[in-house]
Amino acid sequence: MSSNPTPNGNGNGNGVRIHHTRRLPDFLQSVNLKYVKLGYHYLITHLVTLTLIPLMAAIIIQASHMNPDDIHTLWLHLKYNLVSVLICSTILVSGSTVFFITRPKSIYLVDFSCFLPPPSLTVRFDQFMEHSKLTGDFDQSSLDFQRKILERSGLGEETYVPEAMHHIPPTPSMAAAREEAEQVMYGALDNLFANTKIKPKDIGILVVNCSLFNPTPSLSAMIVNKYKLRGNIRSFNLGGMGCSAGVIAIDLAKDLLQVHRNTYAVVVSTENITQNWYFGNKKSMLIPNCLFRVGGSAVLLSNKGSDRRRSKYRLVHVVRTHKGADEKAFRCVYQEQDDAGKTGVSLSKDLMAIAGGALKTNITTLGPLVLPISEQLLFFSTLIMKKLFNSKRKPYIPDFKLAFEHFCIHAGGRAVIDELEKNLQLMPEHVEASRMTLHRFGNTSSSSIWYELAYIEAKGRMRKKNRVWQIAFGSGFKCNSAVWQALRNVKPSPKSPWEDCIDRYPVEILA
Repeated sequence: MSSNPTPNGNGNGNGVRIHHTRRLPDFLQSVNLKYVKLGYHYLITHLVTLTLIPLMAAIIIQASHMNPDDIHTLWLHLKYNLVSVLICSTILVSGSTVFFITRPKSIYLVDFSCFLPPPSLTVRFDQFMEHSKLTGDFDQSSLDFQRKILERSGLGEETYVPEAMHHIPPTPSMAAAREEAEQVMYGALDNLFANTKIKPKDIGILVVNCSLFNPTPSLSAMIVNKYKLRGNIRSFNLGGMGCSAGVIAIDLAKDLLQVHRNTYAVVVSTENITQNWYFGNKKSMLIPNCLFRVGGSAVLLSNKGSDRRRSKYRLVHVVRTHKGADEKAFRCVYQEQDDAGKTGVSLSKDLMAIAGGALKTNITTLGPLVLPISEQLLFFSTLIMKKLFNSKRKPYIPDFKLAFEHFCIHAGGRAVIDELEKNLQLMPEHVEASRMTLHRFGNTSSSSIWYELAYIEAKGRMRKKNRVWQIAFGSGFKCNSAVWQALRNVKPSPKSPWEDCIDRYPVEILA
């Protein structure tokens, strides 16, 4: 049996290769036309805006060339055509009113914060293996398997596991899991509030996502209690939605901010390891132990126009793809008990193929929204030619480097980063943030895309109007994308998770 860490959902951004070498499907081989249509449908919903902009530009250009005699002539014409003037004015006012009422509000990312665990939680490879051996729960085959996964994982020697996992034997409990959740969430939120100077009472919307730890009261209630948030806050707790839940939480906050005016939304993304360590010998359930590490993020969003000047980014698009209607996709990441009654997450051998299908659907839908017209025409024309004349002709895969300056690919595993780099024809610098996040912090589930964005900021690479693509996978099976645009040259916020080590990165990761 061979293995290779790959991404998955369920809070587990990794996978296992069993019996066969499985890779993401080659996107050049097949593109489904219905998902192209879906992307163009999204584009058409903004058709009124797209047609009004050139019309207004033409009117302004024409008006700029008018002299006083032209204006006088126009006035005389309008003076003797009062009915026409009233009709045109009514249409103009009505159209403008509908446009301004129905257009979506801009959503701004004021700032975000990623939790940096204390040095006492650091776990080295030899320490990890020694503790695994001393628990007495793993046979020699499982220990050898975990050692191979660590060596091939792309993780470094400075990642973190929770306090309960440092004990011999480990002491997972509800109390310890609560302590981990509090440490991560409050650490990220304290830094966020300190950097933005926002008072907790000003928060109108709270969305928390954590897949595998859902206590009562909820994690969102814990935050409300800790920071004494106001009584009419709209709070939500998302569970079981995997590593892509961070984008889902952003999408939910976005929709709420479209309805509730002049307010702030906080999105907290994390995963809890303490009670979800697998102590059995089923190899497809052992990989999360090797890749998952402590981490979390807090993001402050605003729909206030006055916040534009101090915000870092504007949310441009969110595209979500769900493959749960397919039985194989639904069960490819499945939490269950093994034959010995020990709970873990079972990973299907079809995981990579299913992840690739979800990714292909997502980017095919996203393409018409973000790609230049030239790339869309090339893609669409070659697709039509393939359908009409030559079924074996490879479709043109658009160059997404023309749409985005930065890529934040979920750091779920080394294999998926490799495959996305290859299939999307990216350069090493485009996946650097993902690789270095995996090396420094491991797989932090839904928060990994925020550690990656923090890396880009810490390197001083984020310039005004740069576009960022965040993409993540989740159980179900889901693939979700968020697109942001920088509103200024973005500098790292105080107490960035990379503050004490960015000068050491990037590092070389041996194959």
